[in-house]
Amino acid sequence: MTTAARARASSATLWTRIISRRSRVSSSPRKRACTRSFASTDFIRPHILELAPYKPILPLDVLSGQLGIPVEQIIKLDANENPYGPPQEVFDALANLEFPHIYPDPESRRLREKLSFECGVPSENIIVGCGADELIDLIFRVVLEPGDCIINTPPTFGMYAFDCCVNAGQIVDVPRGSAPTFKIDVEAIKAAVQENKPKMLFLTSPNNPDGTVIDEADIDELLKLPVLVVLDEAYIEFCETQSRMQAVLEHDNLIVLRTFSKRAGLAGIRVGYAGMPLWIMTYMWRVKQPYNVSAVAEVAACAALDNAEYLKKIKELLVRERERLFSELLEFDSLTPYPSQSNFILIKVLGNAEDLKNYLAREGIMVRYYSSPPQLASCIRISVGKPEHTDSLIRALQRYYSM
Repeated sequence: MTTAARARASSATLWTRIISRRSRVSSSPRKRACTRSFASTDFIRPHILELAPYKPILPLDVLSGQLGIPVEQIIKLDANENPYGPPQEVFDALANLEFPHIYPDPESRRLREKLSFECGVPSENIIVGCGADELIDLIFRVVLEPGDCIINTPPTFGMYAFDCCVNAGQIVDVPRGSAPTFKIDVEAIKAAVQENKPKMLFLTSPNNPDGTVIDEADIDELLKLPVLVVLDEAYIEFCETQSRMQAVLEHDNLIVLRTFSKRAGLAGIRVGYAGMPLWIMTYMWRVKQPYNVSAVAEVAACAALDNAEYLKKIKELLVRERERLFSELLEFDSLTPYPSQSNFILIKVLGNAEDLKNYLAREGIMVRYYSSPPQLASCIRISVGKPEHTDSLIRALQRYYSM
């Protein structure tokens, strides 16, 4: 019996016991009818009442309607998507999709085997999700009790803090240093771990939104701490640093997250994966929804992996365009681009950054604007696009600064 099968069997037994107990309780006569209004917040968990909703990027059709610009004329540089899309093999595989009326493999066996070959990690140490976002949430469900805390290192990807709040956890922020290095403070993290006894430490390398890479020695030092280290490598393909995926076989406290959204152009299909030690994998299988990865997603991801040469070529194109975009941005006195090892560039704007973002939107060019935290105040983030996207962006910036 596989690890996943044992986990499901154990979970099924647990639920049988719970349902049995509930049945005995529900057989008791009711003393009075329920008088609460269904519009009442009494039904909502208290911490959810105070939860601020996550604000995702608007989809193309909505943007088109708001801006009055045809979809095909919008240059989308606000969500770090891959402008080249997936290889042709993905389209061919989807066109020939078999058995869409049958539920997908709940263990995504074919994809996990391919990832095992690519990453050099046994498939038993790999789990696949509906994007890395789902896996982040599952990790919280497995690890966090209400009131438990995590260490976060802002500015960074917002889903760690969001999912922590959804799961009634507490966040201890250990801010990164100032631009342009945005370096993590290892000593401050150590002190925070000692003081707060957190369950998890979240690290992103390259980091979003600044594109900096955490020093290897710093990661090694943090892995010595009595805390689960969740290392998000969503953008690892765009830098020279080697993935830590194989290190999950050596460190019982390391989880590594990866995604197909950036390198393979599958952001709209939602496929992410994680490598982790077997001891925690057992519990991930228990909480995972059985059909969380659709047949479409698994087929698309497998097809993308079949053309490694395409993935390598697209990575090289984006890295080359990133360097060109950085050089072009340096020509503007009012813009200070920060060096990046990802597929985006963070830029400090001298003046009104929000006004610049709105102007570019009216021109059909979408970029990300930040007003907080302090390290990101008056910054915009621009995803690396195709050469023609860079050309249009630079012309729009020239028009803006000549007004």
